[in-house]
Amino acid sequence: MPLTNVQARDLATILHPYTPLHTLPQTGPLVLDHGKGVFVYDTQGNEYIEGMSGLWCAGLGFGDEELIEAATEQMHKLPYYHLFGGKGMEPAIELGEKLKEIAPMPVSKVFFTSSGSEANDTQVKLAWYYNNALGRPEKKKIISRMKAYHGVTVMSGSLTGLPIVHGDFDLPVAGVLHTDCPHHYRFAEPGESEADFVARLAANLTALIEEEGPETIAAFIAEPIMGAGGVILPPEGYFQAIRPILAEHDILFIDDEVICGFGRTGNWWGAETYGFEPDTLSAAKQMTSAYAPLGAVLVPERMVEAFEAESAKLGAFGHGFTYGGHPLGCAVGAKAIEIYQKRDIIGHVRKLAPQFEARLAKLADHPLVGEARGKGLIGGVELVADKATKRPFDAKAGVAGRMVKFAEARGAILRPIGDTVALCPPMVITEAELDLLFDKMEAALNDAEDWVRKEGLREK
Repeated sequence: MPLTNVQARDLATILHPYTPLHTLPQTGPLVLDHGKGVFVYDTQGNEYIEGMSGLWCAGLGFGDEELIEAATEQMHKLPYYHLFGGKGMEPAIELGEKLKEIAPMPVSKVFFTSSGSEANDTQVKLAWYYNNALGRPEKKKIISRMKAYHGVTVMSGSLTGLPIVHGDFDLPVAGVLHTDCPHHYRFAEPGESEADFVARLAANLTALIEEEGPETIAAFIAEPIMGAGGVILPPEGYFQAIRPILAEHDILFIDDEVICGFGRTGNWWGAETYGFEPDTLSAAKQMTSAYAPLGAVLVPERMVEAFEAESAKLGAFGHGFTYGGHPLGCAVGAKAIEIYQKRDIIGHVRKLAPQFEARLAKLADHPLVGEARGKGLIGGVELVADKATKRPFDAKAGVAGRMVKFAEARGAILRPIGDTVALCPPMVITEAELDLLFDKMEAALNDAEDWVRKEGLREK
């Protein structure tokens, strides 16, 4: 089909992130115009159920009047100010108080950023600053995990453990280490139980720390559920096995809750769902239901004391962002948390989780699906060429990407991540809408299966 005028204008103007730039001129961009509830509409008036909450973030869906009103009121009152030089604003104070109240660990202070990438970038700087303040200038390395996703700045992109984020960007930078990905389906040895798999990963982490020298390692960073790495759930007992190892070697545990936070897994935080207590925490995305850009870093008292001492030594705490703690984002964030509480969004997620997980599990029977996995209202299906051997398709075939295109044609927006198709609907989705989403996903899987057979892709 020929491109519309707005598609042509887009192609002439926009450099699209995480997009096959070489094929976009042939397919054309999907240009969205408006949204309401769990649906979005393109410029041609076509309706799509938003199966990814945008990018894991629009937890309250689109067009929520309370969030719009909170944003409008703040724009009239104080559209912008900053937190530099000891300045303050009521929205930032209120949101900081709410974050401390619901945090999964003791929190002394909240540092605001503009995004999750900036939050994780800040986490590394704070870990370095903290160890310098304690007279440990050599304790600087950061351990992440293969297939982790922590952002795309130079440092957060280095923490990310995905080849596409590193390739030809000259990442990762020095001082970033990557340990095992905790995906039992894909990385367990033949016949290895989940318990044995966890024990092996814990032993490998210990060996890495001892080889590098614990005196050189500042922090370990992990998502409770690895989102953009393919919706990878940790095996049972994983965090309980690695947490003592970090504590023994005085290594900070950074909890990246950018995707899992604010109810997505059926608790406020993924840390609560998987039963561990971090040292610091990164938040963003659903903190404002994506209605305004905002990120945050939650830090304990012992780190704040070190920051204050270093500030006295240097004259000031030299880190911050122009839009970190923006009053618009903070006002929306405070209202979003209020909504999560008064509408019992976490209770709603828990109510829908059995339906979500049952429909997801049913997809495991499909000829294309090797594993279907999920928790709360986040899930993924991993597509394979051979279910028995778990053999993936040739990456160049782009099977997951094609399946997502089939879903789009049927009126559902999903996301391909390598061989996995992810789904993460707005948390306000109803039972009927959830069934609609899965019905469209099943139909798209059937379309993809027909295409795979026609193209002979299992044999290639």
